[in-house]
Amino acid sequence: MKSLDNNINDNINDNKLSASSSISCDNLRVDCEKCFGLCCVALYFSSSEGFPENKDAGKPCINLQQNFQCKVHENLTQMGLKGCTAYDCFGAGQKVAQVTYNGEHWRKSPEYAEEMFQVFLIQRQLHEMLWYLIDGLKFQEDHKIQEKFRAIISKTEELTNLSAGKLLALDLVPHRMAVNSLLKETSEMVRKKVGGSNKSTLGRKKAFGGGLNLMGADLRKKDLRGQNLSGAFLIAADLRGTDLSGADLIGADLRNADLRGANLTNCIFLTQGQINSAKGDLTTKLPYTLITPLSWKNK
Repeated sequence: MKSLDNNINDNINDNKLSASSSISCDNLRVDCEKCFGLCCVALYFSSSEGFPENKDAGKPCINLQQNFQCKVHENLTQMGLKGCTAYDCFGAGQKVAQVTYNGEHWRKSPEYAEEMFQVFLIQRQLHEMLWYLIDGLKFQEDHKIQEKFRAIISKTEELTNLSAGKLLALDLVPHRMAVNSLLKETSEMVRKKVGGSNKSTLGRKKAFGGGLNLMGADLRKKDLRGQNLSGAFLIAADLRGTDLSGADLIGADLRNADLRGANLTNCIFLTQGQINSAKGDLTTKLPYTLITPLSWKNK
């Protein structure tokens, strides 16, 4: 009988290229060179959350240059700007810049600036859904459910290609509910395979917002396989050498979590932003869809 890892890896290989016509995780990576600094302008910043300053939405960051590049980008980690390193637009920035607005930027056409920023926020939600859907599909073995995934991935991709006006008029609630239903079903299926359940065995109470409060917890001796860690507060938690196979990490806060030597290869719904905010090194095993942060390679 094959091990869980072998079964999952076989299924991942089968589904790597079958998610949708042109969308893949590669298309959902941040490409700042093709964006107009949208995240640095459209978002509200709070210095207490690891951003350079308190900033209102629609106001450019103090570090955004005229060429739309960040003048401190190479030093974000050293400067402790966790808000910047953890933020991930899932490729929505370049999609809005190059497709929705066909290369027109907010400085050149200031009359469209507010609209562009609102479109970016909507596009970002759609791209985030695509990331999770593509990640969920790779774990599915049931052909009927695979087709459901491909259909909703295709529909979501269609929505990302709408005009600015139509994007602003979208009611995303029904679509998000359909996406969440598939993601929840996938989470339960994967975690069940490794003996996980909906009930945590970590002995921690839930914090405000529903996630488990595991801040600063030493989890090295805990069996985290198949655990439901969605929305968990894992800030500064010690996860060194842990096996997170089948664990659901959607929305988990991994800021300063120590992932050195941890195996995250087959965890569910992990994003680049979460990894960027954590601590790790070259012994940390990541899913093939994620890139090892440069700061990890220097340790």
